[in-house]
Amino acid sequence: MANCLQPYRVPVLFSLFLVCFAWCGLAYADKIRKPVWEGKFYPADSQELIKTISRLTDQARQTAVQVPAGKTLRALILPHAGYVYSGLTAAHASHVLHPGQFGRVILMGPDHRVGFHNGAISDVSAYETPLGQVKLHPDAARLRQQSDLFSAHGDSDKSEHSLEVILPFLQYYLSSFDLIPIVLRTGDPRQLMQAIAPLLNPDTLLVASSDLSHFLPYEQAVAHDKKTVQIIMNLETDALQVRKNCACGKMPLLILMHLAREFEWEPVLLQYANSGDTAGSKDRVVGYAAIAFFGPPGHFSDQQGQTLVTLARRTLEQRLLPNGSDVPGSAMITAPDDTSFKRHCGTFVTIKKQGRLRGCIGNLQPTGTVWEGIRQNAINAALHDPRFKPLDAGELDQVSISISILSKPQPLNYANGSDLVEKLRVAVDGVIIQKGAAQATFLPQVWAQLPQPEKFLTHLCLKAGLAPNAWRQADLKVFTYQAQYFDEHK
Repeated sequence: MANCLQPYRVPVLFSLFLVCFAWCGLAYADKIRKPVWEGKFYPADSQELIKTISRLTDQARQTAVQVPAGKTLRALILPHAGYVYSGLTAAHASHVLHPGQFGRVILMGPDHRVGFHNGAISDVSAYETPLGQVKLHPDAARLRQQSDLFSAHGDSDKSEHSLEVILPFLQYYLSSFDLIPIVLRTGDPRQLMQAIAPLLNPDTLLVASSDLSHFLPYEQAVAHDKKTVQIIMNLETDALQVRKNCACGKMPLLILMHLAREFEWEPVLLQYANSGDTAGSKDRVVGYAAIAFFGPPGHFSDQQGQTLVTLARRTLEQRLLPNGSDVPGSAMITAPDDTSFKRHCGTFVTIKKQGRLRGCIGNLQPTGTVWEGIRQNAINAALHDPRFKPLDAGELDQVSISISILSKPQPLNYANGSDLVEKLRVAVDGVIIQKGAAQATFLPQVWAQLPQPEKFLTHLCLKAGLAPNAWRQADLKVFTYQAQYFDEHK
């Protein structure tokens, strides 16, 4: 029977495969966000577009720009008008960008035409410009699916220019990167900032797309924009929030400014101009600014994080296996020639078995180098966590390891329980509480299990051996910190 059926089954299945393949190909093609404003805001021909950006870049590089020593680029503000008007200002990004510098860009721009609450993240596989396609990073879909602050808006994809106009500059300067596109209208900038903050790492550039004042006479616009730029540089979010005719991208700017305050980014003005300086009348002008934000090199790349995770596993193999020193890769116990691993940071090592906690120990204060801390805490988590019996060699293949690298804890001043709840940043802050000899901490990852601040604090008090409602009083010492964490890739 099988032999009789075989000649008929193969072509039928093959035909179905071809139909499915063609349908999937069409569906995938429909998932590309095509350019809408080529030939209007910027050249539609790829060679002409390259010549235009190259010419603007040559002009921009005639301006001297001094960047802060010992700090790394974290974010940019760039304008999004037609290139004949704002292109020279946007080209000042060439002072701080170079190919391969970032693998991911979070590009935030304002909604000009549709009208919606919070943020729109395209449900597409890529954005296309005359310079090629920019693939969306998987975190774009995850952010949209995991937070009710973001949703897909097809009408925005069909009409919005605030992201599209910036992309060719980023393609020209960075060469290749993945994209998280976010179009914003109204909303709470602090809530939106808290959702975006966990995505920031050394491989990610944050870009806010915004023009400044619109349609003021030249001299009035210069004075008005000068004040707005100063407000941005001073990170005065409240002042920008209430300022009139200051920026069409006020929401992206506010989110960036909140992040800059939290992570101590230093702004540097790359250039200011308006349309009266470039190609327009001086009677009614639009203002433009390019501003770069620099932060301390405090974050670790994904590759560095995986090196530290591997260090934790190799440390346990050498400690627990009879022939541990002969395990392939055990030479990694010697620190690579990378100064990042010599930095002093608090670290935690977490061990899980079948998804359940099997050990977790770390140090909150930077008592030693990151390399030393991971090695010691790997051993402590495996053998000295009092909640569990020591890990044995037979369990090594059954456990997964993750590591956390902590920023220096900072005291949090608060008036009462309600104020404390208001000031904690969900999914961003690790929290330490102290009262007398009692002390406990929850890493930022714990927010995933306890997303309500009240429950988070209640469980943290219980962990410290305090009454569950002790956080409602103002007599606890509270410290917050941030953490980068890396899971083992097995």
